[in-house]
Amino acid sequence: MLRQFVATATAGLWIVGASSAFAQASHDAKLPADIDPVTLTRLPQVNRADLSAENQAIYDQLVGKDPAPKNGPRAVMLHSPQAAVPVENLNGFLRYNGDLSPRHTEVAICVAAWEIEQQYEYSAHEPAALRFGAPQAVIDTIKFNREPVGLSPEETLIIKFGRQLMREHKLDSALFAESVKLFGRKGTVELATVMGDYVMVGMVLTAIDQRLPPDRPALLPAR
Repeated sequence: MLRQFVATATAGLWIVGASSAFAQASHDAKLPADIDPVTLTRLPQVNRADLSAENQAIYDQLVGKDPAPKNGPRAVMLHSPQAAVPVENLNGFLRYNGDLSPRHTEVAICVAAWEIEQQYEYSAHEPAALRFGAPQAVIDTIKFNREPVGLSPEETLIIKFGRQLMREHKLDSALFAESVKLFGRKGTVELATVMGDYVMVGMVLTAIDQRLPPDRPALLPAR
């Protein structure tokens, strides 16, 4: 009886593993010729041993004892370790030590990622915004380019703020005053900086054609 159970369980695990391997193989087969199957970008994974001693120290600072990153912002920025440090520091400050709440930070990131059509960023930060308490109505307003109606004053402001900056390349006096009222001067500067940070990194991800891992759904609708 036990032998039969083990055999059945082993067969089940083999089927799951084979299915996963088949899905990965199918995903890799669909990749363009210039996309690395490990990083899912036009760049190979950074090999620590190929870096200078100075850049190896930066690599160790950023990666630590974690597994080497295969894709995403940190993986690509390691191709330029000196640039990776200020990008990492800025991102860490804005997300964890800035004046904006995590919820409002994630909403701002979703706005920025939507505006530049950055699927990798958007698909990571929509779930994060929801985890931090952003209502589905806020996500849908961003995702489907709707007018912000019936949302909180803060999230209405964030959406209008990002859209005006990135579509009209300006911020009118009334919107600026509303932002200062809701978030303060420091928070307003950080709101613009959060969006700019993700536009900058998003452009790098777009340049290297960062693809989604096979287990991550594409949440940003095609236009």
